[in-house]
Amino acid sequence: MTAPRVALIGPGTVSVVHLAAIGKLGADLAGVCDSSRDHRAFLDEVRPEVVHICTPHDRHVQIARDALERGVHVLLEKPVAHTIEQAELLVAAAKDHPSVKIGVCLQNRYNPTSRAAREILLSGELGRVIGASASVLWHRDAAYYDARPWRSVRERAGGGVLINQAIHTLDLVQWLVGDVVAATGHAGRYGGLPGDVEDTAHLVLDHAGGARSVFFATVTNAVDSPVTLEIVAERGTLLLRGDLTVAYADGRSEMIAELAPGGAGRSYWGASHELLIADFYRSLSDPEPFPIGPQEALAAQRLIDEFYRTTS
Repeated sequence: MTAPRVALIGPGTVSVVHLAAIGKLGADLAGVCDSSRDHRAFLDEVRPEVVHICTPHDRHVQIARDALERGVHVLLEKPVAHTIEQAELLVAAAKDHPSVKIGVCLQNRYNPTSRAAREILLSGELGRVIGASASVLWHRDAAYYDARPWRSVRERAGGGVLINQAIHTLDLVQWLVGDVVAATGHAGRYGGLPGDVEDTAHLVLDHAGGARSVFFATVTNAVDSPVTLEIVAERGTLLLRGDLTVAYADGRSEMIAELAPGGAGRSYWGASHELLIADFYRSLSDPEPFPIGPQEALAAQRLIDEFYRTTS
């Protein structure tokens, strides 16, 4: 396969990991477009085969739909959209263009530790999952929001810590423990940060299989602490905190190492953006849809949307 012609729209903070991955893959970067420019004119001018969309959340869907209509494969940063209604429009557009690939960057599913945890759980070795707990304890200050004011505006971002930071961990909880059928809890603003989005949230999640998870996320922590996810099953416990530790009920234990953070972007983003992007490019010649498309990515976003609706 010849190197595809690639474009990127939205050269903001997260775009650095996309650009680094594009460079490592040897793809032909034909152009980069600022979010304020007419993306349709840019797509028509550059004529890429693949476009990476790294814009603010409220720009995701229109750009992605216009790309799909032009036959351009789309790799979209999370979340799918700033509202569930917009996200569902993109799901419909993807179905209307089945020959065009579209992927969503929920890259933590590509962490070697996440994949190992899923394999262990699916094997049945640990028995039934009883419950889980997860925490995202990160730090964001006023400067973070001042640098990109849309992040602090619900109408543009769709929300705060849950949709912008913790969505990756919520996605892992559902992917590993099972579909969430009910969620209760509370979200609020406690850190004196700008805007109208939540900086802290706690949830109790009931899963289809009978397990229950508790979840806590905040951007008011003093530092960016490692994300923690513990899954308790009948015959052992899985602890994801950087590395994966598996503790069996019979006293055995093992450790699976996580990849070292990549050279581009922030250390707490990990190294799996590159793995997901490389897999997306490999999938371009595959007739099957990319496994993390808009429909798959909606699971965590629907959970967040329902939580916002019931707790507002």
